[in-house]
Amino acid sequence: MLLDDLRARIGADCLVTDRDVLASYAQDEAEWAPFGQPAVVVRPRTAEDVRATVQACIAHGTPVVTRGAGTGLSGGANATDGCVILSTERMAQILEINPLERLAVVQPGVVNDDLRAACAEQGLWYPPDPASSPWSTIGGNVATNAGGLCCVKYGVTRDYVLGLQAVTGTGELVRVGRRTAKGVAGYDLTGLLVGSEGTLGIVTEVTVRLRPLREPEHTIAGHFDSIVDAGRAVEAVAAAGLTPSALELVDRHCLKAVDDWKNMGLSVDANVVLLGRTDTPGAAGIAEAEAMVTCFASAGATFAVRSEDPDEAEALFAARRLAYPALERLGPVLTEDVCVPKAAVPEMLARIEAIGTRHGVHIANIAHAGDGNLHPLLITPPDDADQRRRAQAAFEEIIADAIALGGTVTGEHGVGLLKRHGLALEQAPAVLAMQRAVKSALDPHGILNPGKVLPDEVS
Repeated sequence: MLLDDLRARIGADCLVTDRDVLASYAQDEAEWAPFGQPAVVVRPRTAEDVRATVQACIAHGTPVVTRGAGTGLSGGANATDGCVILSTERMAQILEINPLERLAVVQPGVVNDDLRAACAEQGLWYPPDPASSPWSTIGGNVATNAGGLCCVKYGVTRDYVLGLQAVTGTGELVRVGRRTAKGVAGYDLTGLLVGSEGTLGIVTEVTVRLRPLREPEHTIAGHFDSIVDAGRAVEAVAAAGLTPSALELVDRHCLKAVDDWKNMGLSVDANVVLLGRTDTPGAAGIAEAEAMVTCFASAGATFAVRSEDPDEAEALFAARRLAYPALERLGPVLTEDVCVPKAAVPEMLARIEAIGTRHGVHIANIAHAGDGNLHPLLITPPDDADQRRRAQAAFEEIIADAIALGGTVTGEHGVGLLKRHGLALEQAPAVLAMQRAVKSALDPHGILNPGKVLPDEVS
C-alpha cells in the first residue's frame, strides 16, 4: 500500500491524510481549472525525502503533483484523483548568499520576497518579481518561469537560474547547471527544467544569479481616457528606444476594487493608468523619465508627470500588485496571460475590449505592458452558468487573437490546465512531438504532474 510505503521511507510526520486538510492542497488560484482529490500530501524536509517519495510513487504507479505556495493561475499544481501532492513548504531555507560570486542557493519553498530581502541586506538584488512575490515561492517561480514588474528590463526567472538540484521521473537525484559566470558544457538542462511546471522533474534546490542593489527609481504616471491610447503610449516608449525598469497598466476597475478593499485613498480620475519607472542613475535617469512623460503625452494622455511624491508612487504600484486578489473578492476570475509584440499592444487591447463587449463579459485589465504581457481578467458573478460560458468563449477568443498577432498563450503563468488547447493552436504538431519525446525520456513512468502543459494527442 502506498501510504505504508511512504511511512516506511520518509516517516509518518511528513504525511497528511486528513480529508479537510487535503482539500486545501487540491488546487491553486486558477478558480476555473478542474481538480481532483489527492490521496495524501507529502511535506518533505530534504531532497532525499523527495527522492524517496518519487521512488514510492513509481513503485505504486501513483502520480505526484508538486506544489509550492499554491499561487499559480493556470491549474498547474492542481491535484488529480488519488495523486500524491508533494508540498515544498518545509524546504524553505536560504542556504547561501555569496556576494563575491553574486549568487544565492535556496530551497524551493523560500518565498520570493524573503530572498529579495535577505539579498538586499548584503547589497544584492534578485530581480524576478511576480505580483505574487510576497507569497509565491522560488520553486513555483522556477516551475512557471515567472516574470514580474521589472522583467521588461531585467528578464524572467530563467535568466537568473544558474543551476538546479532535482529529482527526475526515474527517482534519481541530479544536479544540472553551474555556479560559474560562464559555462556551455552539454545541453542546457537547467533551462529545460525552468518552466516545465513539475512535469520533467521536482526541483529541490535552486542556484540563482544576483545583481547589485539598484538606485531609487523615478516613477512616471499617465492617465488615459481609453485603454487603446495607453497601448499607444507603450508603443511610443519602445519606439523612442527607452527601456523602463517597469511599465505597468492598470484600469479603473482594478484601482476601484483595490481601494474598496484596502481603503488606500486612491483618487485617480482616469479610465486607465500607465505606471512607468526608470532606474538609470543621476541626470540620465531624470532625462529618461521626462522622455517617457513626452511619450505618454504624445499618445493622448490626459495627464502625465514624473512623480515627486515617493509615497504616492509606491501606493500606485502596491495597488497594481493587489489588483488580482482585490478582483477575486467580486466573483470568480478567469485570468488571461497572453503576450504579444510591443507593436501589437494597442491592437490587442482594442480586441480585448471588443471581445468583452461582444460576449457581454466584464473584463478588467492589468498588464506588464512594457513587454506586451497582458492580463485581462474576466469576472463573472458567482453561480451564473451563462456568464461562465460566455467568459470561457471570450477567453478562447483572446488566445486566438493573441496568436494571430504573433503572440503567445502565456507570458509567465504557465500552460497548466487552462492553456493546453491554446498551446496546440500556437505550436506545430512536430514541435509538440519533440516536447512529448522529452517528457517521455525524463518521466518514462508518466507520474510527474500528468495531464498538464502538453495537449492530448489527436489520433
